[in-house]
Amino acid sequence: MKRYQRILFVCDSGTCRSPMAEAILKEYRLNRPMEIESRGLVVLFPEPLNQKVEAVLISNGINLGDHMSAQLTEEDFTEDTLIIVMEEVQREKILDSFSRADPGQVQVLTQIVGDELEILNPYGGPLQSYGLCYETLNKSIKKLAERLNEDGMEEDMIEEDIPEQDVAETDKEYNEGE
Repeated sequence: MKRYQRILFVCDSGTCRSPMAEAILKEYRLNRPMEIESRGLVVLFPEPLNQKVEAVLISNGINLGDHMSAQLTEEDFTEDTLIIVMEEVQREKILDSFSRADPGQVQVLTQIVGDELEILNPYGGPLQSYGLCYETLNKSIKKLAERLNEDGMEEDMIEEDIPEQDVAETDKEYNEGE
């Protein structure tokens, strides 16, 4: 069965939730080496980490260093890469925009780990909303690290988290809205 060698967290701009998720997962001990990075869906030029994200990470003992946002590209879609997004709408956008995107390899973080709510975007909110985002991400990423350490995360394990019927209904609702 397939084991992922690389995880890419993806959010809108690549300056807030995805680098926070990257930094948090890097703090967990994984049973095998894994490349962990973050990307943005709309990155017109590289930007540094959001200052409030940096403050929250530092207050939790995490330093991401000189992080700069990077655009998600077709080259990011490889057989050994798992793309993890924060919201279903981001997953849909990726599947619609990238020809190499495999639905089994583009997943919503909270669906992978069995949490109910998506990771809300704190951008533009007070520092407390960034702290809440950190806490929510940390809980979900702890579960993700446990799954990764179980025996590797296989493709079919992830696909089981989203029943085929739900995906079909989501596609139907999406297409009806056009």
